Amino acid sequence: MLEIGPLRDDDPPVFEAAFAAMGWTKPAAQYLRYLDEQTAGERPILVARLDGAFAGYLTVKWESTYRPFRAAGIPEIQDFNVLAHLRRRGVGSRLMDAAEALIARRWPVAGIGVGLYPDYGPAQRLYVLRGYLPDGRGIAWNGTNVTPMQTVEVDDDLALYFTKAL
Repeated sequence: MLEIGPLRDDDPPVFEAAFAAMGWTKPAAQYLRYLDEQTAGERPILVARLDGAFAGYLTVKWESTYRPFRAAGIPEIQDFNVLAHLRRRGVGSRLMDAAEALIARRWPVAGIGVGLYPDYGPAQRLYVLRGYLPDGRGIAWNGTNVTPMQTVEVDDDLALYFTKAL
């Protein structure tokens, strides 16, 4: 059974270990910060648990770090991750359903950014299939739109941003 709920105090080391098993570095300190932000009402964290075991999560940042979203008041879905061995089983879709429902209670539009290198291919397709459209501002690095001829690093902070009317 798949359940979606908030980040809990005992989750950070579980998340760190699960991602380390995939070869990713996502330290428990990141999730401790998320707990503080969740408690402060700044960032709900939605956690998927499949038969009680951690399966994935995403966060909703009420005040986006992407300047155009922040200026327009558009909440942003951020840091969306599903464990590799559980992908293509509906976990990500259920997390997105929950995030969109949460956002719709406060705002009529959801925003999301997606990385531009091949690791993000499945997410790029998922967002388009769910009805997200590019915001029309081109790519951004670290929350700021990239200008012509500007040199930026192709990393997790280089993204194309999308919106969806809810």
